[in-house]
Amino acid sequence: MKSLLYVLSALAVIGLAFWAYRENYETQHVLNEAESLQREIGEARGRLAMLRAEWAYLNRPDRLRDLAEINFGTLSLLPLRPDQFGRIDQVAYPVEEKLVIDNAIEVSSDNADLLDEVQE
Repeated sequence: MKSLLYVLSALAVIGLAFWAYRENYETQHVLNEAESLQREIGEARGRLAMLRAEWAYLNRPDRLRDLAEINFGTLSLLPLRPDQFGRIDQVAYPVEEKLVIDNAIEVSSDNADLLDEVQE
């Protein structure tokens, strides 16, 4: 009987060792994936910073002014003037329409009498 217990214990230890070994490799794989994703996020942030710098460089006011002057014949762009802006009272807001329910369904309950008493 003791030998059967020893064999079962040894098999349990071997099974647990195999499980721990497999879990270790799965954990290492997930950690490597996380590290790879972090690296990709860092590279994407670097590209985003570069794109923002390029956008700021291309949107310089003096450059845009020169482009507007060069393409005036085609685009007819003029500088903004204060009289081109409106006031808030000039904005026409849409009128809210009331919701009309055509096919109303009456709902009744057993406590309708109690509800009437409470409302009175």
